[in-house]
Amino acid sequence: MFLVPDYNIESIYDIDVEDLKNRNIKALFFDLDSTLMKSKSGKFAYRTLQFLDDLKTNFKLAIITNNKNIDYIQKAKSQTDIPVYSRAAKPNTVVLFKACNDIDVAPKNVAMIGDRPLSDILGGKNAGMVTILVDSISKNEENFIVRFARFLERLTIKK
Repeated sequence: MFLVPDYNIESIYDIDVEDLKNRNIKALFFDLDSTLMKSKSGKFAYRTLQFLDDLKTNFKLAIITNNKNIDYIQKAKSQTDIPVYSRAAKPNTVVLFKACNDIDVAPKNVAMIGDRPLSDILGGKNAGMVTILVDSISKNEENFIVRFARFLERLTIKK
């Protein structure tokens, strides 16, 4: 099986806001770990929080994570006013559709952004969303085995 993300970019900071607006995208759904914050850090970088604040002028935002750790999720929620949905079980679409309903936006007007093809991108595709694959926000700090696993997973992508 090959996945084809609509966009394959290096970083969240490379998102083309004007292009998404031209595609009638009204909301951006972000994965949490390795997309918006270093995995297992529980802390947003100042640059990321500023970037998200800037995006709020053009889009509704939500964070959709498979993470199940209640304390970790609370820590993330305490740093932002963006709604955080945990236990998403992506590529399952239930939580993606719930978030769409909660913020009153159709899935076709949402871009799902994440670092994992088989959860974030497949989930977004299954929900009928535009998909944006990014590399890990902390790729230069990840150990070899994590980078190798990412390499293997990205073999499922057709560019």
